[in-house]
Amino acid sequence: MNRRLFALDRMIAAYLSLLAQSRGEMTAEVISASELSDRHLEKIADAVKQALGSKVAIEARVDTSLLGGLIVKVGSKMFDSSLRTKLAKLQFAMKGVG
Repeated sequence: MNRRLFALDRMIAAYLSLLAQSRGEMTAEVISASELSDRHLEKIADAVKQALGSKVAIEARVDTSLLGGLIVKVGSKMFDSSLRTKLAKLQFAMKGVG
């Protein structure tokens, strides 16, 4: 294939993105500290759908370094309620006091 096989994953992702866009769907990437149940994912999808007003497909993954909470990315928007970020903000604020 003329050494272009490395680009196949990106082409498939771009095609799926265009397909979702034509259907009026958005993809939300949900990153959590542990695996979420289907019930939790449905509640997150409903909340994102209410906030954005369009269909939402959830792409979930686990990042144990978050310690707890969630990071939700939809397009260029990001909502970060992870414990890791909250602790980093607290640490920064405490350095500024002393």
